[in-house]
Amino acid sequence: MQKMAELLSLSGKCGEGTSGAPALAGPCLAGNRLNLDVYPDGCCRFLRLLKEQREEVVQIEFLRLSSNDCLIGTTLDSLPHLEHLKSLVLKGGHVRDKFGSCQCGSLTSLPQDFGNLKCLTHLDLSFNRLSTLPSCILHLPSLCVLLVSHNSLVALPEDFGCLSKLTFFSAMKNQLTDLPQSIGELSMLRTLDLSENVLQLLPEEIGNLHNCKELILSGNRLPSIPDSLANLKSLRELHLHSNFLVTVPASLASLPNLSRLDLQNNCLRAVPAEIQALPFVDLHGNPLGETQPSPQAGESSARGLRRLSCRLGKHRSFYVTSEGCEVVLPCNIHLCFPPGAASDPLRISFRLLEPDAQWVKLRHHDVLLSRVLELQPHGVKFQQEVQIWMPFFPPQILHQNEVVVRNFSGQSWSDLRTRMEWKRGLMMAHCSVLHFSWFLVVSRLVQDECKVSAEGTLLFSSVDPNVKVIFPPGVTKEPRSVKMQVLQVPEKEIDEVTDNAGCRASPLLCLSQDSLVDFLNPVTIQLPLPPGVTGLNLDQLRLRLLHGDLEGQTWDDITSQVVLKFTHIYVMFEVTHFSWYWLWYTTKTYIEGIAKKVYERLRLYQVNFIALQRKKDPEQVLLQCVPKHKVDPVLGRLQKRYQGPEPSDMVEMFEGEQFFAAFERGISIDMDRPDCVDGRLSFIFYSHLKNMKEVYVTSPVDRKGQAVKGQVSFYRGAVPENIPKGASKRRKGADSLWLATLPIKLPQLKPRSDENHGPLCGFPFPPLNLGNAETGYLTQANLLSIARRVGSDWQTIGLNLGLTYQQIERIGHNNRDDLDKQILGMLFSWAQQNSEDPECVSKLITAMKESGRQDIADEVETIIDLGRQKYSESIRRVGLEPESSTEDSAIA
Repeated sequence: MQKMAELLSLSGKCGEGTSGAPALAGPCLAGNRLNLDVYPDGCCRFLRLLKEQREEVVQIEFLRLSSNDCLIGTTLDSLPHLEHLKSLVLKGGHVRDKFGSCQCGSLTSLPQDFGNLKCLTHLDLSFNRLSTLPSCILHLPSLCVLLVSHNSLVALPEDFGCLSKLTFFSAMKNQLTDLPQSIGELSMLRTLDLSENVLQLLPEEIGNLHNCKELILSGNRLPSIPDSLANLKSLRELHLHSNFLVTVPASLASLPNLSRLDLQNNCLRAVPAEIQALPFVDLHGNPLGETQPSPQAGESSARGLRRLSCRLGKHRSFYVTSEGCEVVLPCNIHLCFPPGAASDPLRISFRLLEPDAQWVKLRHHDVLLSRVLELQPHGVKFQQEVQIWMPFFPPQILHQNEVVVRNFSGQSWSDLRTRMEWKRGLMMAHCSVLHFSWFLVVSRLVQDECKVSAEGTLLFSSVDPNVKVIFPPGVTKEPRSVKMQVLQVPEKEIDEVTDNAGCRASPLLCLSQDSLVDFLNPVTIQLPLPPGVTGLNLDQLRLRLLHGDLEGQTWDDITSQVVLKFTHIYVMFEVTHFSWYWLWYTTKTYIEGIAKKVYERLRLYQVNFIALQRKKDPEQVLLQCVPKHKVDPVLGRLQKRYQGPEPSDMVEMFEGEQFFAAFERGISIDMDRPDCVDGRLSFIFYSHLKNMKEVYVTSPVDRKGQAVKGQVSFYRGAVPENIPKGASKRRKGADSLWLATLPIKLPQLKPRSDENHGPLCGFPFPPLNLGNAETGYLTQANLLSIARRVGSDWQTIGLNLGLTYQQIERIGHNNRDDLDKQILGMLFSWAQQNSEDPECVSKLITAMKESGRQDIADEVETIIDLGRQKYSESIRRVGLEPESSTEDSAIA
């Protein structure tokens, strides 16, 4: 155990040699494992190791490479030489695009001599571009685990059943339409995952998989399932979520070991009584009659559409048929597909994404009100409009703002015609679309729009009817679209910037059009005079007309370039092109600079920073940026669990601005976090979303039991580029981008007892026995044996076991220099929490499989089988065999 970290991972890193080529620093090969998929140049490292340490490399048994690596093609030719290889992982998905989607690897085939890997038992080719299963795979006689999920497979070879030792097969997220009859020859198969394909028929031979314990067929197009599934006596879980099932055989109820039957989101109008009586069946989302009451049936029956309910789970997709349906997504997002919207069955997948300022581009005065909803497939045109309802965080809506749904085409954002509606007690933004892409809800300035033809027209502002634009006849040859937005300017903002110098300003007017050509004739604009100014008391020398660019970065005084006409309450002037226009009444000479400051001030939010520590665990720190008016309510909700200093002084920030949090003076955080940039946590400020993160902090040096007083400082980022000068001048300290600093204190460490030495030193867990005598125990010694094989996969395994990200991070921080203790901390923390759960052992096995560690799952099952045998032998010895023979046979 003391050297487990060295045996399971690389200790060297790529440096730079004297010749300019990458050089390997230190001993990169240790033991029988090479985990190179975490390195961008993993294939380069492997080829270099093979060249320099060939005798050691050809002996390895476990190898992980990323198929996103540009050298993966060259590397493949060398792999058949690894004759002792038992486990090979060539996954893609290690690179993500700007939307957070995993990028598939470049594998489209494998060399034919891959079949020479006679010892290979585990092969993972997930997230690649395979359209057919490489024929060499069928020549791997020892293969037990095969993963080809997230590829483009359309069929499996007819002789697929020759993989007689296969126990685990996953082809999730492919394009399989049917299965070969030979699949029934996989007599050793325990888990079969064919979810999210396009299967329309299952062969009767699938009923020959007598050892199958888990069958996952969710997200296909199955209208029925064969009666032969009732022959799967070992089956424990059957997943048929999101198919087109209209009936299920009653014989499924007779499966002796079945403990989960998922029939959600199908077309079942009637279900056999035997199936309904099962306590573990899930029938939600089916158009059942009186046999399955639905609390949401009222609205569905009003439209006569089937209702589906989707969750944020493993399978985030559903099917739509020509009959249409209503769908409720997580976070109460509603979709309505009318009959005929999809002519053929179509799989819809969805994701909820956090907004990223790199591609979510907000316009001036926009406010983000929701997360990003991605609906796929992109670009497919529906025959009828699909209705979308998105809930949002209601802003303090003024009469000059409106809520719209904005969608992203992959190149640019555009606003959709939107209505606000109350639906199920929530405020919803409702729109209709013919194509799917990315959607979010924003609040923008009210936009009035009209079509201008050669005959001319008149455009009024719905925010301020005193603002209007007159288009005379002959103003254009071709019709064009014109948009108007008006921004009211509070007097107090002007007074604060000008020190109450008596300046006044009219509403800001923004005009835009969809043509790049200026108007043929001048267009007349009417603006109201600034507050308190009339035609009777007007001093024309104090009146200034300003013209600004569309970004409001520059303002020019154009008073001398236009002819101003006055009435009692209006000013009118003529222009030939559009932008921002602003009327000021002032004695100030340099009004352009003042206008820019006022404009920038209208976009700023007053916020405070919070840094609180959990009372029961001070190393867990919550950081949040809160709009000033929300600080007291937020602190009121947190005070029971957290404590810390008062919020920071008031700071001004832009919507969508990036800022950072840096821990200083003896306090540090995990640098491997995906949101960590140059040692600082990255945030994006959105006034109506939670700008909050919870992290674990630690002291990088041995505290020797002493308390540590540190701090967290907040700094501005680089977005947006133009920060008001006034905001920067108010900063303190050497760094002009500094925002605030709050204290953090790590309390004095409690002394630990050194009585227990050995592998569990520092882990005060009591003796554990998971499971029970009849089904088999997992003891503390068993967990130690399992820990020796976990290696660098411990975080993935922990998350699949149900530990939170914060728990995983905490374990990593507390044992950041010791992989052994990280693994033990994860396993024993989970075991301690689940020791009373009778299903904990099966959950452990499932987590290992989901983490790609079928080898450990097999070891656990072997331990459990051995425990059952010992239990049976013990009851025979005490003469209890006749009374428990029935139970033992069921367990066996």
